[in-house]
This record gives sequence, C-alpha cells and structure tokens, in this order.
Amino acid sequence: MTAPSARAAGATQSVSRTIHAERALLLGWGRALLLQFAHPLVAQGIVDHSSFLRSRRGRWGRLRRTLDAMLTLTYGTPEEAAAVAHGINTIHDRVNGHATLPPPSKSVTYSAHDPALLAWVHATLLDSFLLAYELYVAPLSAADKDRYCAESAGIEPMLGIPDGRLPRSTPALAAYMGEMLTGGELMVTDGARRLAAELFRPVPRIAWPLMWLVRLPSIGLLPERIRQDYGYAWSPGREAALRASARVIRTLLRITPRPLRYWPASRPQRDTG
Repeated sequence: MTAPSARAAGATQSVSRTIHAERALLLGWGRALLLQFAHPLVAQGIVDHSSFLRSRRGRWGRLRRTLDAMLTLTYGTPEEAAAVAHGINTIHDRVNGHATLPPPSKSVTYSAHDPALLAWVHATLLDSFLLAYELYVAPLSAADKDRYCAESAGIEPMLGIPDGRLPRSTPALAAYMGEMLTGGELMVTDGARRLAAELFRPVPRIAWPLMWLVRLPSIGLLPERIRQDYGYAWSPGREAALRASARVIRTLLRITPRPLRYWPASRPQRDTG
C-alpha cells in the first residue's frame, strides 16, 4: 500500500535517507509483509486485487513498485514524490470489497484508503526496517529512531491520512504495535497463509541460499504470537543462524563497494553529503 517517507524532514541528512539507502534493508521486507498479511482486511485486499498470487512476476513487480515508491518519496523532488503519492492513491481507489472474517463469521467491507489499514501497513514497514537496520547495518540512537518515525509520518497528507494518525516516536510505534498484537484485529486467515506460502515459494536451486537468508529474518523477527499463528517453527539453532548471518553481513558491508551497498537513488545525496 505505502512505504515510509522522508517528505516531512526536508533536510538532506535525514535519518530516513540514511536508513533507506541500504540494500540490506530488503531483509526486513518479508517480516513486514507477513505482519501485513496478518490483518485479514489487508490480506483480502491483496488476494482480491493483486497479482501476488497469480505469478512470480506479480510478486516481484509488487516489491519493485513499493521499493521504487519508497526511494522516490525519500530521495525525489517534491514533484516526483507528489506523482508517486498520486499513483498510490489511484491504485487504492480500486482496492475495495468485502471480506468474511473467521468465526464468529461476519462480512465486513474494506478499502485501501482506510486510515486504519494504511497505519498498519506503515507501522509494519517502520518497525521492520528499524529492526533490519540495527541487525544488519549498525545500531541507531534513540533520538535517531524517533526522528525516523517523525520523518516517515510526513506521508500522512499525501495519502489522506488524518494528521497525527501515524506514530512519531519509537515509544508511540511500540505502543501501537503492542495494541495491535494483543487486540483482536489481527488473525492469520487462510488467505494470509496462501500469501505467505507464495512469498516463500520454491525458487530455482541456485537461489536457495538467498531464500534461506530471506526466510531467517522474515520468520525469526516476527512477534512470537504471529509466528505461531502462521505455524512456523523456530528453534535455538535457527536463532543462532540468524544472529551469525547478521554478523557476517555487517562485516561484509564494511568492505562492500558503494554501488553494491547503496541504492542508486541514494548515491547523489551520500556523495555530496
């Protein structure tokens, strides 16, 4: 649906621009998607209106579009960011329908313009990107994490989200995530499981190591309740593998050439700043 933005920051050296520059951030995307799927209305919207289930190209296309949107919102001009937001809103115009929730069964309507759904998608990305950055790249100060939340909330007016709806600090983000995880809105439906299965659909043998690397944080960094609801197994051995892989990636990043480490959109800002 959407992605964090740095529009509110205005400054070249915003925390969002530092965080979003890293290609390693992709390792947090699977966790964010699994959390998004755990909201039955988000999951139903994707099942009904996305090519995610129909083709591998559809899955990669959705990731590419979301990534491009995030990078443009973070590094683009105000005019480019406005064009991206308009495109997102145009897509959201078509995403609406009905979903039947699990017992006690009831039919509810959904719309991609619903501020509550937009807030959930936004928060899953925010929370997952912060976790991934600190795990694979470097620690962040409490002040920087708060700034990241505040900067990212700049997406509100662009998507018609009421002012103040999105968390502007890490305590606010943690409180919101806690409320969602302990409340009754989230439930892993059959639709969510279908989407999750496609997310980790078998790939060519040559890509197995990459898929293993993606699955580790996608599953291992999930809140325990959500991981259990999906039926994913986790163990001390897998936890150790996750932490060991993170140490290796952090070490490799220090010697990775800039064109490989950072997204092209971020390089002019990094090179001049």
